[in-house]
Amino acid sequence: MIVCCGEALIDMIPLSGVDGKLTFRPLSGGAQFNTAIGLGRLGINCGMVSGISNDMFGQQLVQALTQSDVSTQYLIRSDRPTTLAFVKLIKGQASYTFYDENSAGCTLFPKSIGDFPASVSCLSFGGISLIGDPSASTYCQLAETNSFNKVIMVDPNIRPSFILDEYSYRQRLQRIMAVADIIKLSDEDLIWLVPEGDIASKVSCLSQSSRQLVIVTRGGRSVLAFRDEALLVSSPVGMVDVVDTVGAGDAFNSGLLASFEQQGCLSKEKMATLTASQVSQALAYAGKVAALTVSRVGANPPWLSELA
Repeated sequence: MIVCCGEALIDMIPLSGVDGKLTFRPLSGGAQFNTAIGLGRLGINCGMVSGISNDMFGQQLVQALTQSDVSTQYLIRSDRPTTLAFVKLIKGQASYTFYDENSAGCTLFPKSIGDFPASVSCLSFGGISLIGDPSASTYCQLAETNSFNKVIMVDPNIRPSFILDEYSYRQRLQRIMAVADIIKLSDEDLIWLVPEGDIASKVSCLSQSSRQLVIVTRGGRSVLAFRDEALLVSSPVGMVDVVDTVGAGDAFNSGLLASFEQQGCLSKEKMATLTASQVSQALAYAGKVAALTVSRVGANPPWLSELA
């Protein structure tokens, strides 16, 4: 089983009403939520760790997980409110304003999360859940505690406008990336983390181990995979008519992990000896999943039947 650990929230997607005025449609979202939904729809055994409200939006989130075959056994329920993310789209590109203070998702403590059984082979982390304490430190500790026997994937999916304590956030990212087997970054993430240098030198600055796989997505240009500070694979990105980019990176992550699972690679031993062919296959599959997602409105990753 793959368990996605992080925020589950409501994306308030802008729509034009019949009178021409701006309205918002509440859609289930969040980086790790979207990744879990994507995995479930791809037929992968998966679950989610997150703080979920008992309010109407929390009920919507749980229903969405269940409908996409995602296990809800690791959710932590409370009466705190659900995080809301108001989305602004400019030429298909999304920016966000978050309402997250004292929410169910940002108030998790380590004692709230129990141990995982041996059947859980991989934990995925990232998104705004790594920004605000106490939940951010809880997720970081969860990754560190489980890194000795489970594959750890991290996609920081950095939102600079949401970061209030940059020093603590950078320290936390450094800790969680140090124990990660897979680090996935956009080129924008990479620039924020390491402002100077070319892509290879920036990856070299971030990589903590020769065993780590570092993946850099470059929008519509290409996806690069590095290991031991050297370029392992450069994968092209197919052309697609983009409706919006909401959830694109999350869909990519679900496709990536799904492919590694299908190839039997999601163990500490197998991840350490990945071949270029295995990585290339995973990147191609992830790209296909992401392409279908950006071709329609909102974070709506494809079902396995749509990839045939």
